Amino acid sequence: MNDPVVIEARGVEKTFQIPEHRVDSLKERAVHPFARREYRELRALRGVSFEIRRGEFFGIVGRNGSGKSTLLKILASIYRADAGTIRMAGRVAPFIELGVGFNPDLTARDNVALNGVMMGLSRQEARNRLDAVLEFAELEEFAELKLKNYSSGMMVRLAFATMLQADADIMLIDEVLAVGDASFQQKCADVFHEMRESDKTIVLVTHDMGAIDTYCHRAMLIDDGEITQIGDPEEVGSHYLKLNFGGFTGNGSDERVGIPDLHTKLIDAWLENSSGERVDNLEVGEPIRLTVELEARTELDRPIFGFHFNSADGLTVFGFNDEHEGNGAGQGRIEAGERIRVSAKVDNPLVPGHYYVRCFALRHRESNIVGLQPIDALDFVVYGMPGGTGVVTVPAEISIQTEPGGSR
Repeated sequence: MNDPVVIEARGVEKTFQIPEHRVDSLKERAVHPFARREYRELRALRGVSFEIRRGEFFGIVGRNGSGKSTLLKILASIYRADAGTIRMAGRVAPFIELGVGFNPDLTARDNVALNGVMMGLSRQEARNRLDAVLEFAELEEFAELKLKNYSSGMMVRLAFATMLQADADIMLIDEVLAVGDASFQQKCADVFHEMRESDKTIVLVTHDMGAIDTYCHRAMLIDDGEITQIGDPEEVGSHYLKLNFGGFTGNGSDERVGIPDLHTKLIDAWLENSSGERVDNLEVGEPIRLTVELEARTELDRPIFGFHFNSADGLTVFGFNDEHEGNGAGQGRIEAGERIRVSAKVDNPLVPGHYYVRCFALRHRESNIVGLQPIDALDFVVYGMPGGTGVVTVPAEISIQTEPGGSR
């Protein structure tokens, strides 16, 4: 890539002072006004250096507390680095937390105009883009409603649409791919695909390895405030999963039970109706016909493929799996580069709501060691009138009998 560098970080350091004892009341402060407060140091970033070129979709991943969000806030000028330098060329639009900078006592119309100015637009530019913001957020009917009366979903849509209309050269985005309902998530995904092909520079902090693999040209892994890897998104994602689930030492010694690896790649996943047509959502009671298409990155020996159906709050409602035993030969081996299509049909016990399907691919490494890879396949909505309470409905045979009352 020969495009110019638009973000340059050199030796960035950031340390926070964390109090050992918290003072919770004015009484404590008044009774012990000269008490010595002890602090411990938290080194959030340790000599971080990297470059991002114009037009790159650049991902930053790391475990909680690794320093990735701190780095993003330094890029956004929310924090000041203790040491090192940051150089950025172009207008920057930070999207660090949903709704930050909104005034709940102002209407959506006023907030959009105010945020546009804060992101570098002139007052006239901000007003001119108001209709586009409200249209994308699907909130035209609520333009004059104060934000304190907005639902969380409405706030998400407004914040995301406002960021897009800032039309900045550099966008700093922190964990936004899993917000909103299913239809709005798809709209956001379409926007990110467009951004990837544009000359905008996007810096995305996320835990979603699917997003890193789908959108990013390059990615960076941070652990304990230090960069451990920069480069191909698939490789960075693989190391992140190994690091996150334990057992990764950086020296290639990762042959342990349950360590995730990226031995398969999600190509496509969909639901079908009884006519074999793809559908996005299902009606209550309609059978679940699921197909997931994968590509083997390495040779798979007797792989097992499973599915978990999770509710919107992360509860695993039910699941099932099966082992690939081969097509007649009984060998059960899949060569690297081969496509795998896993299809399943199951009765639908789900009550109305939003659900997520996670596919699990397990490959045998040795007789007693397997590699586990979870893949977020798709999400869907079950609609209709609920047939009962809880998360699932179950068939039941109920008998009600009466007997003559006895005399007392």
